[in-house]
Amino acid sequence: MSGTSNVGGRGVYEAGDQRNVKDSEVKEAERYKEGPPNSHLANDSKDERSIANKLAREEKRQNESEPISKEARDSQIDPTLPAKNHGNEPSKGAKIDAEIKQEEEEMLRKKGIK
Repeated sequence: MSGTSNVGGRGVYEAGDQRNVKDSEVKEAERYKEGPPNSHLANDSKDERSIANKLAREEKRQNESEPISKEARDSQIDPTLPAKNHGNEPSKGAKIDAEIKQEEEEMLRKKGIK
C-alpha cells in the first residue's frame, strides 16, 4: 500500500525511526511523576479510573479510620469547648447540648451504669 502513495517518498513510510522500545529498557527507565500521591480525587467526574478500581478504593477506605480533627474531638468532650477555645461565646445550641449531656450523665450515675 505504501508503495502506491502519492503523498511522499518511500523513506517516510519505512520504520527507520519508528522502532518499539525494548521491554528491558522500559522497566529500567525512570518514570515521570507516574501517579503522584493524591493525584486522584474520589469524586472527580473526569477521572478515568474504572468502576472496579473505584470500588476497590472504597473498600480500602472502609477499613481505614478517618482522622478526627482536634476541634471535632473537643466537641465530643464538651460541645461548648471549640467556641471557648476560639475566644467566643458558645452558641445556644451548644449550651443546650452541654446541659443535655450533663443530665444524661447524672441519670446514668443514678442508675449505676457509669
